[in-house]
Formats: sequence, C-alpha cells, structure tokens
Amino acid sequence: MRTLVGDFHIHTLLSPCAEIEMTPHHIVMQAAKYGVQLLAVTDHNASANVVAAVQAGERYGVKVFPGMEVECREEAHIVALFDDLKQLRRWQKIVDFSMSRLKNSPERFGGQFVVDDDDNFVVEEERLLLGPLQLSAQEVVRKVNEIGGLCIAAHIDRSAYSLLVQLGFIPGDMGLEAVEISRNSLDELTQLKLKRLAGNLPYVTNSDAHRMLEFLEGPKNKVTIEEATIAELKLALAGSAGRSWLPGYFISGLEY
Repeated sequence: MRTLVGDFHIHTLLSPCAEIEMTPHHIVMQAAKYGVQLLAVTDHNASANVVAAVQAGERYGVKVFPGMEVECREEAHIVALFDDLKQLRRWQKIVDFSMSRLKNSPERFGGQFVVDDDDNFVVEEERLLLGPLQLSAQEVVRKVNEIGGLCIAAHIDRSAYSLLVQLGFIPGDMGLEAVEISRNSLDELTQLKLKRLAGNLPYVTNSDAHRMLEFLEGPKNKVTIEEATIAELKLALAGSAGRSWLPGYFISGLEY
C-alpha cells in the first residue's frame, strides 16, 4: 500500500473561467514539485487538454486520471473520473451529443484553449463549454458508471452548481461514490451538518483550481491505495480492504 496526495478537480485553460497559466504541463510540473502524485484534469464539459496532461504526467511521474466536470440538466456539477483515454473518449461523445450548439463569446466568458504537453497552442475551442447538458444528474452518473468511471458531486456546500442545492438531498443509491466539500466550508469535514442530506456519502476535498495559486493552496486528499486505478479509488472512498481516503490535506513548504 502507498499513501499518496491527490487533487481530482483541476481546470486547464480550456475552461473559459481558468487563467492562461493553467496549462497541462504547468499544472503537472507544479504537482511534481510539491509532491502531488495523483491528479485529474476536469474541464467544463470538455476533455481536449487531458491527453497533454497525461503525457506530461508520464514525463514527471505524476498519475493523471482522465476526467471532466459535467454540468447536468439540473445545472449542477458532477466530477467524472476514468482510468484511461479510451473511456474518456466514449464519454466525450455522449457529452458532445448532449451539449447546446451555442458558440463561445471569449469577450464575455473567456477564451477556451487547447495546448500540447509542451504548452504549444493547438486550437481555440469555439463551442460554448459552459452550460447544462440535456442529461439529468441520474443519467450522467449511470452512463459514467457504465463506462467504468467514478462520479463525485462537486462542491455540494456551495449555493450555485451544487447537486445538493438543486435536488434538496442526494440519494445514497444514486450511484455517486462521494461528495466534494469546497475550500470555503472545510468545517463541514468535522461538523457533518450536510452528511445526512448528502446520502451519507464519503467527503472529498479538491482545489477546483482555475488559477495556479488556487491549485497550490487548495485542499487535497491523502489516499492509501495499492495502485492508481479507479477501482482502488473506489475502495479507498469506501474504506475497504485496507484502503483509506483522508480529505482536508494541504501542501506544506510552498514557495512563491
């Protein structure tokens, strides 16, 4: 067993609300520098920068899980994680079919950029990535699970884009593996005021970073697993077979 530090909710410059500094290479390089061994790149309804992140991770010895932050029909966010790029491509096809056909307005929402693992510009995404899919939350979770992925309800403590707020409660049998508590409500990790409404699902903490400082200073997780796979992450969240998941961990020794 190994205990590793992980952050499973990070945006690159493909997300229109992320800063230009959030390139896959830069994120992975900083992760390696500060001992974050597990990452997931989770752009809004998109995955075009995941390949570059995976390639950069191979160079720096950081495991990058292919992922996405999905906005379901209820206008809530769900983090979807996968083992490999083949699974992610299957999921992206489902997302593409369910997206609006609106074009992005860079002046209003920000640019949406795809780069390679050396930060070279590849293309600007013209579709508007922000906004809900036609898929319900239940459909998102079911389809991701069918592909072999893992779903986490994002930032359930927030007033916007929270599955808990939109539904009023989260059924424990919905198929989610965990719920995420944002950096603004870390007291919830001990107070557990939302636990019953959140289906008594395990808590996780991620940076949800749109800027590099948010990534470095944001909460992470200490995960004890045998290998870096979705199956092992599920065991850790369940606290099964000697695996474990400790949210609310922060990097020490940061230098700016």
